[in-house]
Amino acid sequence: MPQAKRYALVVEDDELQRQLINVILVDSGFDVLQSDTAEAAMIILEEVGHDLSLMVTDVRLNGEMSGSQLAKHADQKFPKIKVIVTSGKDLLPTLPEGTTFLRKPYKPLDLMREAQAVTA
Repeated sequence: MPQAKRYALVVEDDELQRQLINVILVDSGFDVLQSDTAEAAMIILEEVGHDLSLMVTDVRLNGEMSGSQLAKHADQKFPKIKVIVTSGKDLLPTLPEGTTFLRKPYKPLDLMREAQAVTA
């Protein structure tokens, strides 16, 4: 039986990192939407948040809103979305319970494992 479509949102301001995450998630069976700001991601969440299974966001993004603020919003409004937050900085951001944190540079396999653990 074919697996149900799974949708992910990638929020990353570094284009090369965003492309890498996209490839990993597509290889893990996701259809991927992309954004480089939390503000644009908020619009996407409002439109299709109920269809998303996964969101991967960096902490530092273009725009005014941080990825950790976006993670909190997604957790409050769409608690079924698995959220993965990434950062290369030493300080661990305050994140909602159940959020996965990956410190950059993380291994692509680590992201793939987290993504594959998401149920449809």
